Amino acid sequence: MSDFSWGALAGALPFTVLAVVVVVAVTFGFALLLGQHSVVDTAWGIGFAVVAAVAFWLAAARPGLVSAELATEHARLRPWLLLVLTAVWGIRLAVHIGIRARGHGEDPRYEEMLDRAPGNRTVYALTRVYLTQGVAMWFISLPVQIGMVEVPSVGWIGWLGVAVWAVGIFFETVGDWQLTRFRNDPGSRGKVLDTGLWHYTRHPNYFGDACVWWGLSLLAFDAWPGIVTVLSPVAMTWLLAKGTGKPLLEKGMASRRPGYAEYVRRTSGFFPLPPRRRATDPNAGG
Repeated sequence: MSDFSWGALAGALPFTVLAVVVVVAVTFGFALLLGQHSVVDTAWGIGFAVVAAVAFWLAAARPGLVSAELATEHARLRPWLLLVLTAVWGIRLAVHIGIRARGHGEDPRYEEMLDRAPGNRTVYALTRVYLTQGVAMWFISLPVQIGMVEVPSVGWIGWLGVAVWAVGIFFETVGDWQLTRFRNDPGSRGKVLDTGLWHYTRHPNYFGDACVWWGLSLLAFDAWPGIVTVLSPVAMTWLLAKGTGKPLLEKGMASRRPGYAEYVRRTSGFFPLPPRRRATDPNAGG
């Protein structure tokens, strides 16, 4: 039976909430200073790394917040895995987005959203973008927070989680690299990237993101009560596949890039799958 301490969790969660509030406030301040709300995308990965670091510190360095047994057992592997894997994912994502956005001005998606603001644009951005992102960040990171104060050693479910995380970081990193190389090639202007990982899924980076968070969650599911946070990776997957990720990115893409509609027809939207054959292919099934 797990030696999980609900008191440890109750003592830690208010501090992770405060960490998210600080990240959101600092990001909002930078956005106002720069006049560019797309800075919030760079802060997304950093915020998760900050939450993981705060949760780790609370369990490791603040014995008053956890039981003596948990403070001793914290030397076990799970908290370190959660901290390192979350930080690697978050910092890599932040660096990638920051470099990609440098010198490009405001993201058109934010301009379009703020143009529809019913009142003050700044207040609308704070509530619609920053506070919403902060709530999502805290909720999605719950498996990492709870995993920090779980006692039992990492079992096979946890190691499966590490493997799923590795698959995710591969898809995300390689997919981003392939897309960056494609965009930097002048000969690619107006064309559709359909090679490499993009041959099997229209969004290998989003698929990788989902895998990363299912992997981190499996590390928490390995011991009670991690499984109660199952809705956190579900929420991340929904955001990527059905919410603010894939649908928003693909909006109007067919009109801007000839051939994109055909690419959509033959290529999986999320999970990597062999591309569907063209209807004119005499060897096509059906």
